[in-house]
Amino acid sequence: MQSDTDPAPRANGAPPIIASFASIATGYDVVLCDIWGVLHNGAAAFAPAYQALEQARAAGMSVVLVSNAPRPREGVARILDGLGVPRSAYDTIVTSGMVTHALLAERPGVKAWHLGPERDLGLYEGLDLTLTGFEEAELIVCTGLFDDTVETPGDYTETLKAAKARDLPFICANPDIVVERGGDLIWCAGAIAEAYQALGGDTVFCGKPHKPIYDTALDTARSLRGAEVPRERIIAIGDALRTDLAGALGAGIDCLFVAAGIHAGELGLEHGAEVDSRSLERLLADGPGLPAAVTTRLTW
Repeated sequence: MQSDTDPAPRANGAPPIIASFASIATGYDVVLCDIWGVLHNGAAAFAPAYQALEQARAAGMSVVLVSNAPRPREGVARILDGLGVPRSAYDTIVTSGMVTHALLAERPGVKAWHLGPERDLGLYEGLDLTLTGFEEAELIVCTGLFDDTVETPGDYTETLKAAKARDLPFICANPDIVVERGGDLIWCAGAIAEAYQALGGDTVFCGKPHKPIYDTALDTARSLRGAEVPRERIIAIGDALRTDLAGALGAGIDCLFVAAGIHAGELGLEHGAEVDSRSLERLLADGPGLPAAVTTRLTW
């Protein structure tokens, strides 16, 4: 007899839909967990999700939060503090902001134009660079839109054309296209970066699903465990196909896909419903591959 926590059987090679992380957790030593969409929605934390990570750590697993936030580790930790996510839910945090910071450290003295809100200026602390206006810049660092409450990527078309005419390198510190903020979808830096790339611009992506942030996360996991961790003993948890799932598949690790995140609208999960296998199959058909398992919301 199948218990409530056992994975639902696979159909036609589809990933199992599980009620709780506990049903598969014993197969892993390390969790690389997304933040926005899994632990909170930008306005409120999800208690069952962070409690699941606390239980995972209690069971001996190491939990590394992996975020496309264009900020230092401690900045993200303070945001989580403010939302009520306890630090007991994770061992440490790796962010695309940290990867961006390391990349910029390799360009001492560079003149950079910051494309994004002022709240992200902490990204540049400790770096030997000069923030300039667009006309003086030698490269662009994009953390988002200047005002993501009213602007869209289309508002930057002429700026991107001017940047391409000067062959300015474009560093994307947050490859997300959109994120959920209190139920609304908000444009992110990744949308602008992809528009620049489409123009033929020299574009570097520092976060998920790209390799540098996974290299950093895996190095961090190795330090936490004191030894190399086999890829089959690592699982990523995330809610976005193009970043979390694609990134995990590219890194050669399993992924637990959380359906009631950024794709909740496509799956009809906005009002507390459970994931439907047919809707899920349609969504995954357009994705980068299959996760190891699917859950509606992260719980233990």
